Amino acid sequence: MTPAVFLTILCFGVASAAPALDPSLDAKWQEWKTKYGKSYSQEEEMWKRVVWEENMKIIQMHNGEGGLGKHGFTMEMNAFGDMTGEEYRTLMTDIPVPAAMKVKSVQNPLLNHLPKSEDWTKKGFVTPVRNQGQCGSCWAFAAVGAIEGQMFWKTGNLTTLSVQNLVDCSKPHGNNGCVWGSAYRAYKYVLHNGGLEAEETYPYEAKEGPCRYKPENSKAYITEFVTLPANEDYLLVAVATIGPVSAAIDASHDSFRFYNGGIYHEPNCSSYLINHSVLVVGYGFEGNETDGNNYWLIKNSWGEQWGINGYMKIAKDQNNHCAIASYASFPNIF
Repeated sequence: MTPAVFLTILCFGVASAAPALDPSLDAKWQEWKTKYGKSYSQEEEMWKRVVWEENMKIIQMHNGEGGLGKHGFTMEMNAFGDMTGEEYRTLMTDIPVPAAMKVKSVQNPLLNHLPKSEDWTKKGFVTPVRNQGQCGSCWAFAAVGAIEGQMFWKTGNLTTLSVQNLVDCSKPHGNNGCVWGSAYRAYKYVLHNGGLEAEETYPYEAKEGPCRYKPENSKAYITEFVTLPANEDYLLVAVATIGPVSAAIDASHDSFRFYNGGIYHEPNCSSYLINHSVLVVGYGFEGNETDGNNYWLIKNSWGEQWGINGYMKIAKDQNNHCAIASYASFPNIF
C-alpha cells in the first residue's frame, strides 16, 4: 500500500439486421459452450455468439502479433468469452482510497541476500485455486490466501480457510460482501474477531448471507497485519521472507481477461487505478537472470481454467506494473 492510504476493492434488432456469423467456428462455439456450461435462449445465443467471435478475433490478433515478437504472453478463449469488454469491466468497479491508513514502519530492504526466485506453491504454503464465481469476493480470497500461508508457518498444516466467513461477517469492519471489500479490512475483522473458520465448516456460496461464525470452529487467527510502502523492493522482501502477500491490480483489460501464459505486460495498465485483488505467491525470471524477464507469480480466484492453471506471471521491476506493489499487505501470527 502507499503511505497513508489503503485499498478497498470494490472486490467484468430486426431479422434483416442480424449479424453474419462465421460458420467455420460452429464446432468451436459448441465446444466452448459445453466446456463452460453455457446455455442461451435462441435470440440470446445469436448475440452472445457475435460477442464471442469478436473476442476470438482479439485473441487471434494478439497471438499473431506475439508470433512476431510483439508480446511476451499469450491469450486464450475462456469463460469470459461471451462478455463484451464493458460487461467484463462491470465486474470491477471504481475504488475509493481513503487517506486514513498508516503504513507500518519498515526498514530499507536489503535485496542482495534474497533468493533470486521463490515459489511458495512448491513449499506447501498455498491451497488449490478456487473460483469466486459471480460474487465480487476477490478481496476475501486474497486475504484468506495470505492467512493460510502464515498459519502454515505457525502449525505446519495447510488448511483451506473460509472466504464465506469474511463475505458474511466483515461488514462491520468496512467490507461489503459480494460488492466490494479489501484484504486490509478482512485482516481487521479476523484480528478483532479472534478467529476465522475453515472452508470445511463454513463453505463458500458465492453470495452474501447472514454471519454464521462459530468460535468453536475457528481454525486460524492473526496477531497483527502490515501494509507495505508502494515499492516493489518492499514487496520483494515480504514475498521472499514472509510468504504469500495480498495485493491489488488493474485487471480491467482484455489482455488480462484472456491471459493464458507468459509474462503479462499491458502497456495501458494503470499504476494507481485498481479493481481486483490477487495473492502474490512468488517471483522469478524467464531465460537468463540478466535478460530482464522478471515476473511476480500471482494466484487468481477465477478457477484453474484461467491463465496458467489459475496463476499469472506479471511483469516485475517494470515501474510497479499494474499497481502490483501499490496496495500490498499481509498478516502476522506471533
